[in-house]
Amino acid sequence: MQTDAVHSLLIFDCDGVLVDSEPLSCQILAETLTRHGVPADIPYVVQHFLGRQLGTVRAHAQARQVQLPADFEHELNTRLLQRLRTELRPTPHTREVLARLDIPTCVASSSHLERVRLSLEVTGLTPFLGERLYTAEMVARGKPEPDLFLHAAQRMGADPAACLVIEDSPYGILAARAAGMQAWGFVGGSHHHDRAGATQILREAGAHRVIDDMRTLSP
Repeated sequence: MQTDAVHSLLIFDCDGVLVDSEPLSCQILAETLTRHGVPADIPYVVQHFLGRQLGTVRAHAQARQVQLPADFEHELNTRLLQRLRTELRPTPHTREVLARLDIPTCVASSSHLERVRLSLEVTGLTPFLGERLYTAEMVARGKPEPDLFLHAAQRMGADPAACLVIEDSPYGILAARAAGMQAWGFVGGSHHHDRAGATQILREAGAHRVIDDMRTLSP
């Protein structure tokens, strides 16, 4: 694997990195928010929620004087899981790259464990990652705080300074940098139509490098 230093662990975000889920999730979130009084389109969702825990959505609505219904999260997840089961695909070249990597890997995602497991199963990536899955409900603070990445490193027995994180959102990059890890931005997901703009945002968040092709990680 071509990197700037020797790494003992490669940590992947899931949505928008391993699986091309963000167009689906952003569309459904925008539709559901709009239905409940927070007008939103996909660019709005990307700007405010990409890479963050679902709990930030309710706080965002409250700040705009909108009280989302008690079952908002359940409604959103039910609609999303239905779409993921039939439409989700891995990001290009991800399966072949995971099959060739000679470095330990794991997932650290802001999504719930149920969704991460489903996403990897639907896309055929489970054999490469097994149960090395760490999600936001396992820690006190989600991204952009470093807790999740530090938890993943601890569970994997890796020194944070020897970890490389692959992230598609500025919040993920900020979290990785706060954890003392090297952070690479990934703009190969289909939600990053404006790759130049996305690259700039990730660099401003502190990404050491930005890539648009998973094969960059191949030996």
